[in-house]
Amino acid sequence: MAMEFQGTALALSSDGLARVCADLGVHAAELWAVLAVETKGCGYDSDRRPRILYERHIFHRLTKGKFDEGDISAVKPGGYGPSGSHQHDRLATAIAKDRVAALKSASWGLGQIMGENFAAAGFKNVETMVAAMCKSEDEQLAAMGKFLISRKLHKALQAHDWTTFARGYNGSEFAKNSYDVRLRAEFQKYSAGVLPDLSVRAVQLYLAYLGFYPGDVDGVPGKQMSSALEMFQIRQGLPVSETIDDATVALLMKALAPKATATAGLSR
Repeated sequence: MAMEFQGTALALSSDGLARVCADLGVHAAELWAVLAVETKGCGYDSDRRPRILYERHIFHRLTKGKFDEGDISAVKPGGYGPSGSHQHDRLATAIAKDRVAALKSASWGLGQIMGENFAAAGFKNVETMVAAMCKSEDEQLAAMGKFLISRKLHKALQAHDWTTFARGYNGSEFAKNSYDVRLRAEFQKYSAGVLPDLSVRAVQLYLAYLGFYPGDVDGVPGKQMSSALEMFQIRQGLPVSETIDDATVALLMKALAPKATATAGLSR
């Protein structure tokens, strides 16, 4: 049975990453630093729904406290609980009360853009923003890029001014979660090391969709991914190979096609 917000959920492409880097005037390391802090660099859960965080205090503000009960609506932030499906469960409860306010009260995708910031992210309303979040990580990253430019935060990103960036992106209380410190550390890591391999990353993400646990979706090959890929190949009657290339990605996408066709776009 299709779940709401379960879309095509395509992995980040080299073209999508390059476009946003060019728009922002930065290199990939700057973007990966932000993505690593926001979502550990992955925009979807294994059920192909966008990674979200539901914010009860935003819903409280948008609905003027009409539905306050402590979980989906409250004056103070918090009460998040586990990530993943639990966040979508909380969102679904809020949608039953006020759909538009609920969608605006969650942060969406790779860059965790708040739904209420739909206009700054380049959308006419929150529904079109959420539909884009369900389609691909390219769309998620493009929305993040537009948001950064609209808030002039790309300048801080270019300058590696992590304190200014964190204040503008994560809010005035950014220091409580050491956002600036974490951003700086991730940037140093990506600047000095190897960036995520997008083909490996796509394989990891699609294996997760298919129910083969590949470990973290981080673009770094490892034993868990190799084991998951081998199991997929065996079950599909394919030759076992650890080669990661466009053909490997295409095979996984073909295996996903029946599921993706059933829930293409924004399932309602």
